[in-house]
Amino acid sequence: MSVETVIHDTSVSAGPLTLIHAADPAPGWWRSAVIYQVYPRSFRDLNGDGVGDLAGITEELPHLADLGVDAVWLSPFFRSPQRDAGYDVSDYCDVDPIFGTLGDFDVMMAESHRLGLRVIVDLVPNHCSDQHPAFQAALAAPDGSPERDMFIFRDGTGPDGQEPPNNWQSHFGGPAWTRVPAPDGQPGQWYLHLFDSSQPDFNWDNPAVHAEFERVLRFWLDRGVSGFRVDVAHALVKAPGLPAWGGRADGGSSEGYPGHEAPMFGQPGVHDIYRKWRLLLDEYGPDRILCAEASVDLQRLAHWVRPDEMHQAFNFPYLHAGLDVYRLRSVITDSLTVLDAVGAPSTWVLSNHDVVRHATRFGYNGQGPRDGDGIGSADPQPDEALGRRRAAAASLFMLGLPGAAYLYQGEELGLPDGIDIPGHLRQDPTFGRTGGQRLGRDGCRVPLPWRAGDPHLGFGAGEDPWLPIPASFETLARDLQTESPSSHLSLYRDALACRRQLNLGRGSLSWAEDWCTGSSLGYLNGTTLVLMNLNHEPLDMPAGHVLIRSLPTENAHALASGETAWIELGPDLITAD
Repeated sequence: MSVETVIHDTSVSAGPLTLIHAADPAPGWWRSAVIYQVYPRSFRDLNGDGVGDLAGITEELPHLADLGVDAVWLSPFFRSPQRDAGYDVSDYCDVDPIFGTLGDFDVMMAESHRLGLRVIVDLVPNHCSDQHPAFQAALAAPDGSPERDMFIFRDGTGPDGQEPPNNWQSHFGGPAWTRVPAPDGQPGQWYLHLFDSSQPDFNWDNPAVHAEFERVLRFWLDRGVSGFRVDVAHALVKAPGLPAWGGRADGGSSEGYPGHEAPMFGQPGVHDIYRKWRLLLDEYGPDRILCAEASVDLQRLAHWVRPDEMHQAFNFPYLHAGLDVYRLRSVITDSLTVLDAVGAPSTWVLSNHDVVRHATRFGYNGQGPRDGDGIGSADPQPDEALGRRRAAAASLFMLGLPGAAYLYQGEELGLPDGIDIPGHLRQDPTFGRTGGQRLGRDGCRVPLPWRAGDPHLGFGAGEDPWLPIPASFETLARDLQTESPSSHLSLYRDALACRRQLNLGRGSLSWAEDWCTGSSLGYLNGTTLVLMNLNHEPLDMPAGHVLIRSLPTENAHALASGETAWIELGPDLITAD
């Protein structure tokens, strides 16, 4: 459980300490794991068609094992028309041909197990593709049929049902409803899609939907996966009657519309679903996990990770805290306090496939990109060197926290977003549905650079990649960084090795009050002081052994601006009243 105890001892090098979180003795590998997100389209293209594939992942898995991660999370690789990069699934129990075959998946699983890596797959239970056989059957069936009841079909409003059933809006822009012809060819009902029109929402009030996804869970568990990241985990159940909503489409709070009242998110019924799934996973042993992508406030987030529900939930408030030391301290304190109260670990994350990479976000001193929007060549440009410097500091600060950490592919290389992507090459449906007013997420999804000097920087030797690779990526290629002890990659590798050796993921957290100022933030995890300096001036460090720092040593006794260090104080330097 969390405590709020202030330990005043002026002889301690770290200064007064505020204990927030005790060391975690509970069993479960996921409680302290470092999990690496692979975005298959952009990881490695082995067959030369311009799109990453499962064979490419298998080829490069040794690099991830060498990096020191515990598990790999794969974004969707299921059969799909790829209207939303695989989050529009047409067959949940098969591999899309652009990624390979089920045989390729089995080979990848065998290699991951050989290397000691677990595999988590993405599950998309809120919606499927409009090409899914169940939705095609629904389109061909009459109103009120069992086939239509798999989805959310409703009659329209206004004269002849010409208006949508309600005013809900799509995450990708425009209305969340699309009208379809009736079987006789006349204008018919409308179906709900919280995302693209090619992604109809399932009707989770229907027991047949529950049965289908329990089948899907078992299919992948039987193939050896260690669990599931559940996409939009808070959206499956909608409020009865589908009441109107004038707030944000993503359920975030706005004036007059608090997020907890959004009728399409966070309904009580979702928790019954995950309790059943938890029981199903427990049949396969205690090491299979569920992780929620639930974009809700921290108080409600704890509801997803109660002892009989999910094991983890993504900590989006931490991702959005940026480099604001006051927000960071508040989010970390609240996260550990709220999640400790239900016996769950916190997770920490700085980048993923839906947000501008943190090496780019941190390259702005003022207003940066909006959440969910990319950066184009006409926008104010980030300072890439500053962004990478701050990204290294933020990453080292995050990796010292107790709990689990998620890394997004390429962040260990300090990659920025791809910015110069011509409109005709952009693929995110947000770009098309908003007429280009929102660029979408393509910038964080550009392929990885593996080897400088190779065609397409080693991503693939055949066709051009599905998104262009920035020219600046050549100096950030993995082979070059592997050879440099001062590279971003070496920092990550060293930090993960040190994190494992010190067992920081299972550790405690106390705020080191003397180091928590308007421009610095410090905490003690066990006997390790993690200190980040965001001031424009160097910051003198306390006595102790410097284990690792995010910049090459400029001053042995001071942290440079935009630098983080881990400092071992030793038990003889820490006393508690």
